[in-house]
Order: sequence, then structure tokens, then C-alpha cells
Amino acid sequence: MHYYESLIDTIGNTPLVKLNRVNKSIPGTILVKVEYFNPGNSVKDRIALKMIEDAEKEGVLKPGGTIIEGTSGNTGMGLALVAIAKGYKCIFTLADKQSQEKMDVLRAMGAEVIVCPTNVPADDPRSYYSVAKKLNEDIPNSFYPNQYHNLSNTAAHYETTGPEIWEDTDGKLTHYVAGMGTGGTISGASKYLKEKNPKVKTVGIDTYGSVFKKYKETGEFDQKEIYPYLTEGIGEDILPANVDFDTVDHIVKVTDKDGAIMARKLSREEGLFVGWSCGSAVFGALEYAKQNLKEEDVMVILLPDHGTRYLGKVYNDNWMKDHGFLESRKFATAKDIIEHRNGNGRLKTINKNTKVGEAILKMNQLGIDQIPVVDGDEFVGSLNDTKVLKSILENPDVKDQRVNDIMDPCFQFVGMDNTIDVLSSLISKEAKALLVRDEQNGVHIITQSDLLMAMAN
Repeated sequence: MHYYESLIDTIGNTPLVKLNRVNKSIPGTILVKVEYFNPGNSVKDRIALKMIEDAEKEGVLKPGGTIIEGTSGNTGMGLALVAIAKGYKCIFTLADKQSQEKMDVLRAMGAEVIVCPTNVPADDPRSYYSVAKKLNEDIPNSFYPNQYHNLSNTAAHYETTGPEIWEDTDGKLTHYVAGMGTGGTISGASKYLKEKNPKVKTVGIDTYGSVFKKYKETGEFDQKEIYPYLTEGIGEDILPANVDFDTVDHIVKVTDKDGAIMARKLSREEGLFVGWSCGSAVFGALEYAKQNLKEEDVMVILLPDHGTRYLGKVYNDNWMKDHGFLESRKFATAKDIIEHRNGNGRLKTINKNTKVGEAILKMNQLGIDQIPVVDGDEFVGSLNDTKVLKSILENPDVKDQRVNDIMDPCFQFVGMDNTIDVLSSLISKEAKALLVRDEQNGVHIITQSDLLMAMAN
């Protein structure tokens, strides 16, 4: 009889499938490695098994222990499967932008799920990174795999994913493409493939709002690159230890919208019911291929997970329309608002050393109720008329002080492709405006009135 001792023995050896329709007119052979054939329907099953087995060998994880991890959902699923097979308990922390389906699946597998806010820094005690670390410190006999910095992540792909791709392409591979999140998938497989053939080109797929592309190209970790995005599973606001930039030749950024639409296209035209970041990977790969692939080349794109994780988002027409991805609104994104705004002139700012009285006069002359505060080319704060009025009522001498003394924090930067729904969620009583950095035309401001006008259309 032929059977497996447990489900985790079926991890790996996923198939390569040729793309036939979405890549029309693009030269070369383009294959996708379909990771939803893993038992947990994602590439993360590979690292889950490797991290747990390495922890057992090192004596870090003992029988009856608890596995605690911060996850976007897929790693949690893989860890849950391994935990069931090996007799461990699981607690997972997820950012609140993750789909409800991912949370429900993890709970169905017996895991405890803790939902944390998305739009907080990684070192904020409320972030899903920090909450996982704190639980690990407080709960006896627990293990925190920490997929971002645990090099067993990279090792799993060096030992399995890379060799599978090389063998299945009979060594003819010329290009490897994968999304960049924790970094293990792209770095581990790429390291192996480049050892077999140093000429193999590796293309990483990043998202707008993430730090990877600029860091790769300049060596600078730019906080200005970080802003909210919706795509799950790729992009980071940190530099995980598993990201080895030396194994990545080029990085392509893909918008939330382009990734979501391509995922749906893969389902309809190729029969591949895949997740959001899979759409991002294919869209970015094809954009790169248009300019760089030759007829004799063989490109492999790794597709990380299954579409069932996104039934309430990417595969829900109403959700797609609400987020401007199916063009239900005339003004759908920050870019649309800026392009259609009347009198779109240079952004008005005020220097931090300007006297408050002069700032009030300038705001009155311009007819605005808030203004960004700058120090040279840097945005350092903001000023709004409500706060200024309150300060002067409490102390009339405030008008002779510098703006720097009473200003509020800087308006948050967002991306050109952020949708109206995301922009609206970031506007509040305390933060009445947002800033958008346009590489061609500088910085723009989006106010409450801009959003109201966009929604009316």
C-alpha cells in the first residue's frame, strides 16, 4: 500500500504549469510554480515544517509546547498543520487588514487568533510583531518561529523550492520571479539556482508602500517609502534577515489594483484560482518580461497561495468596486483626485521657524485651514487653524512664538494608488489631511474636501 504517515509528508514537489493566455505576445516560455498544491494551500507550508523541525533539533521546542507567530495567515496555516501532526498548540497574531477567511481557517484548525492594528510601526507594542514577541516571553514552553528573521525560512527554499525548479526545468531556467515579504522564498530558491547557474536572473516583486525596491537600488532605508497598502503577503516596513538582496537582480513594484485584477484574470483565463500576491507576481513578471525576455528564455514565477483566502476581497465584486478596482467611481485613487483637482498648483508650506502670527496671516490669505510645516526639504509637522486658535485664546503671546513650538505631527504620507476608502480611513479629527509624494511633480496634499468631492462623483 502507498500512503503518507501524516499530511505534512505531502509538502513540496508542487507542479510547474505553463501560462498560455495572459502572456500573449510576450516572448519566451513562462511557467508558474503552483504552491497551492501544498496541503495548507500555500508556499508557507515549506518553512513551517523546516522551522519547527529545526527548533526540535535545537531543543528550543519541547513536547506539548505552544507555537506563537505573527503571520499574514499562510504561515499560520502551515504551522497549524505541523502542530496538529506533532501535538503542539498554536497562537497567531494577524494584522487587521488580513482577510476574514484567513482568520476563520486558522481558528478552524484549532489555533487561537489575536487581531492587531495594521497602521502602527513594527516596534509599536500593539503591532502583530510585538504582540507575538510579548506572548512568547510570557507563556512558558512556547516557541516564536519569527519567520522574518529565522534563517530556517531561507533554508527551506534553498533545500526544496530551488532544487524542484531546477530539476523540473531540466536546468534551462533563465529567470526566477517571486514576491518579497519575509524574503525566504525569493532568497533561498535564488541562492540555489544561482549556484547552479550564475546567469539566472532573479526578479523580486514588491508593492507600493514597501521599502524593498528603494533599499535595493540605493542602500537607503527610506521611511518616506512606507505607507498603507492592501496587498497581503508581500512588501514590508522592516528589513527581515531572510531578505538577501545579493540574490535579487531587479525589483518591480506593483499596485494593489494591478495585482488584484491579474489574480482574477489568472482564474478566468488560466484556470488558476490564486491569491492576491500571485496576481502581483504575474503582473510584475510580465511587465519585466516585455522588455527583457527572449524567445529562448524560460521564466518561472512562484505563485504562493490559493484564491479561497480572498473570497471576501479580490473575488468579491462589491469589495472590488468599493475600493475603486472595478472603476465604480470616477475618482478612485489619490492619483485620480490629484489629476482631476481644479487649480492643481504647487503645494503651499510654511517654515518651522516662521512666527505663528505670520503663519495665521498666510493661511488667511491662502484661504486654507491647515498647512504642512517644513524644515528645508523635510516635512516636519503640520498646522491647523483650530489648534492655533485654541493656543492663542489660552495665551495671546503664542502669536510671537515659532510655528515649531505649537505644530502638530506631520501629515501622513500615502501612495498614489491608495484608494478613496483607504484615504478616508486615515483622515480623522486630529489628522485632517494627507500628503502624496509624486516622483515627477513633488508633493501634493489631499484634504477632507477633496475626498468629499471624489465620493460625490
